[in-house]
Amino acid sequence: MQIAYIRVSTIEQNEQRQIDAMQQYDIEKWFIEKVSGKDTNRPKLQEMLDFARAGDTIHIHDFSRLARSTKDLLDIVELLNSKGITLISNKENIDSSTPTGKLMLTMIGAINEFERTNLLERQREGIAIAKRNGKYKGRKAVSIPNFEKHYLRYTSREISKSELAKELNISRPTLDKLISQYQTKITYI
Repeated sequence: MQIAYIRVSTIEQNEQRQIDAMQQYDIEKWFIEKVSGKDTNRPKLQEMLDFARAGDTIHIHDFSRLARSTKDLLDIVELLNSKGITLISNKENIDSSTPTGKLMLTMIGAINEFERTNLLERQREGIAIAKRNGKYKGRKAVSIPNFEKHYLRYTSREISKSELAKELNISRPTLDKLISQYQTKITYI
């Protein structure tokens, strides 16, 4: 079966460019999502990985749509290989079922990770300059009214961290930070 995985990072971005590039492959099943690549919770990616079977071919526009790090990319490719699934990247013109494709996949994954690291470094430098010039305010602090009530539900095992984060509409790392801040606060009271 010919399968396509399409991902754009934000709601505002349009996936049509990637869809158009896939038309030549007679795609039978599409998995399309709008979520950042650094987000480990990519439901459509997971759904596609669960759906694909031996003999299937997964098409992507380019590796950055599938993974943000070499490790992530190679883990996905290893999983696909173990299931007998081929991965083809349009932009890089790479087929994971060939020895040359496997070599190129490793090299391109490393380059993508290098580019991402450089982008983040430039972002940090820009933020430092903006802070120095008094023009950077940072993110708004997350404030949860009556956090103690939620914290007690978590510590009494009424609710898991994942469930609590979802209920409060915040990420797990943000919840971890709030819990740590709260614990520090009650330690000094």
